[in-house]
Amino acid sequence: VVGHRMSLTMSCDHRVIDGALGAEYLKELRHLLENPALLLV
Repeated sequence: VVGHRMSLTMSCDHRVIDGALGAEYLKELRHLLENPALLLV
């Protein structure tokens, strides 16, 4: 299957932001990018 791909990475200071919270943020961002209509809701 031919398709577009994009890599997302995030760097954060673990003294300020927990890694699990950062992973949850990237998961939600991925969901929104895969379903751009949700950005309008």
